[in-house]
Amino acid sequence: MDFLTLFAIYVVVVLTCIALVCKYSGQQQTPFGLLFDSVTKVIAPWTPLWLQSFTQRTLHMLFHQRNRMFIYLHILLEGAVYTEFTYEVFGYCRDMDTTLSSLSVPYVLLVVKSCFFYLCIRREPGTVTKKRHAGQLQVYPYDKRMFHPGVCCPTCQLVKPARSKHCRVCNRCVQRFDHHCVWVNNCIGAQNTRYFLLYLLSVCAMAADMALLTVDMLLHAVVRSGILQARYLDDDGQQQQAGMLFVIQHLFLTFPRIVFMLGFLVFVFLLLAGYAMFHSYLALVNQTSNEWYKGRGNVCQHCHPSPDHLCGPPASDQSKRWFYSRGVLRNLGEIFFPLRPVQKKDN
Repeated sequence: MDFLTLFAIYVVVVLTCIALVCKYSGQQQTPFGLLFDSVTKVIAPWTPLWLQSFTQRTLHMLFHQRNRMFIYLHILLEGAVYTEFTYEVFGYCRDMDTTLSSLSVPYVLLVVKSCFFYLCIRREPGTVTKKRHAGQLQVYPYDKRMFHPGVCCPTCQLVKPARSKHCRVCNRCVQRFDHHCVWVNNCIGAQNTRYFLLYLLSVCAMAADMALLTVDMLLHAVVRSGILQARYLDDDGQQQQAGMLFVIQHLFLTFPRIVFMLGFLVFVFLLLAGYAMFHSYLALVNQTSNEWYKGRGNVCQHCHPSPDHLCGPPASDQSKRWFYSRGVLRNLGEIFFPLRPVQKKDN
C-alpha cells in the first residue's frame, strides 16, 4: 500500500496548490513568492554568480517577456495525453464495444479547442494606438474610482481610455484589459476575451470527456477481470476479500500510464473549471480580472494617502462594483460582440 500512500500525498499536494492559487491569485505577497524568496536567500551564498544570473535571465524571459515557451509546453502536454489516450484507452474502449461516435468526441473537441487557442494567440486584443485613440476614448465612460480622465500612460504617451491598462510584457496599452496570459503569449482584452473564454470551456469539456471515457474503461476492466470476487492473503496469512483499495492498487499496477493520465486530466479539469467559472462570472457582471483585483482592495490610487481632485464623490458599494454592468444579456453581448471605437465621419 506504500504506492497508494504516495499517490494520496500527491493528490493532497496538488489540491492544496490549487486552493492556494485560487486564494492568493493576483495578490502581491503570496506563500509561493515568500517561499521562493526564502529559499533564494538561503542558497544564494553557495550558488555561483553565473548560475544566479542565468536563472534570473531565464525567469525574466519566461514571465516578463513575450515568448512561445508555454505554447510549446501546452502542445507537448496535450500531445502526450492524446498519444496515451489513442494508443491505449481508445483500443480498450473499442474492445468493450464503445461506440465510435463517443470515442470521436475528444478529437472533435481538440479541433474546436485548437481553433480558439489559435485565435487567442493571433487575434489582436485591442491595442490602444494613435490612429484609434480618439475613438477608443469614447467607448467607455470613466468611473472616477479605478479609471480617471486625463491620466496619461508614461510609456505609450497617450491618455488612457477607461478600462485600459499598460501591459509590461507586451509593452502596450490594451483596451478593456483583462490580463496577460503566458499560455497564449498574448494579452486578453476587448477583442479576444470571447475566444479566451471559449478556449477555457473547450479545454474543460475535452478533459472531462476523456476522463469519463477513461473511468468507464477502467470500470469495465475491473468487472471483466472478476477481481471484486477475488481474495488475497494479508500480512498475517489470512484470506481477505478484495476491497476498493486492493482494486485501485491493481489498476495502478496493471494500467500505470492510464491511471496517471487520468489523474492529470482530473487535475486539469479541476483547475481550469474553477478558472472558467471565474471568467464566466466576470463576463456576466461585465468586469475584467484586472478590475476585480483592483476592486478587492477598493482603494483608488489617487486617494492614497490623501484625496485627489481627479476623484469623484464616494459611490455606493453596488454602483462602484458594477459600474459597467448593463444587464446579463447585454454584458454577454459585449463579450461576444465587443464595442467598437466611434468612427467620426469626415465632412
